[in-house]
Amino acid sequence: MIAAYRRWKRLHPAGPLDYTRKWPMQLTLAATFIFLYAPILILILFSFNDSRRNIVWRGFTTKYYEKALGNESLIEAFVNSLTIAFVSTIVSTILGAMVAILLWRFRFPGKAGYEGGMALPIVIPEICLGVAMLAFFARIGWPTDLPWPLNLGNIIIAHISFSFPFAAVVIRARLAGFNRELEEAARDLGASEWETYRDVVLPYLKPGLVAGALLAFTLSLDDFVITFFTSGPDTVTFPVKVYSMVRFSVTPEVNAASTVLIVITLFLTAIAMRVQNRSAKRD
Repeated sequence: MIAAYRRWKRLHPAGPLDYTRKWPMQLTLAATFIFLYAPILILILFSFNDSRRNIVWRGFTTKYYEKALGNESLIEAFVNSLTIAFVSTIVSTILGAMVAILLWRFRFPGKAGYEGGMALPIVIPEICLGVAMLAFFARIGWPTDLPWPLNLGNIIIAHISFSFPFAAVVIRARLAGFNRELEEAARDLGASEWETYRDVVLPYLKPGLVAGALLAFTLSLDDFVITFFTSGPDTVTFPVKVYSMVRFSVTPEVNAASTVLIVITLFLTAIAMRVQNRSAKRD
């Protein structure tokens, strides 16, 4: 009997009580996933619903995707969002990298205050930041009759203001594991300051730069609150356009447009996670 128990114990090291305690955790995890993702799955499912009222399932169709792709105002808003996200991502990544290197490398008076001030756009509610941006552009008299894409300038500035701190946090987290002996070795071999950054620091930062850029791009592409306060009548972005469509009714066309945005966001998130995993394996 004792020998049989010891044999069973070797095959089941966790013990019987640990297995009986797993089901509440698994049930909680399943309920959490259902609570988070069931609305998204229902939205995607009903984007293929052959019913204008979008309440009862009437059949499968893709015509609302065709209508969404044929909606000129929706396509224009999507192009505006991509343009804003592309420009703000480039600037936010550069600024984020510079700030991350500054805070990681140098010591200067007021560093703690500067670091706390950089984090303000992350912790301040978006509604407050949107109102502040609205008041700022109204106070300086930002022109509203500029040609495209200059008419997107105020939105781009607003997106950079809240995107670059996120990029800086990601890039600085990557710098935390950097071995400074590599930098010292490069200098001992005759590399200049710029050559050290170019050949040693920047290659090490590449995963962080890619992840920070994708995070900034996703935040800019999905932003609604700040864009709503800073956009004009001729500078509608994709989230704002979807919101204006939802105010009338939640139709399959709205679901189709929202599904496209969700797919793009998931695709970019998957790329960022893959880059991070590949970097972790190399390290």
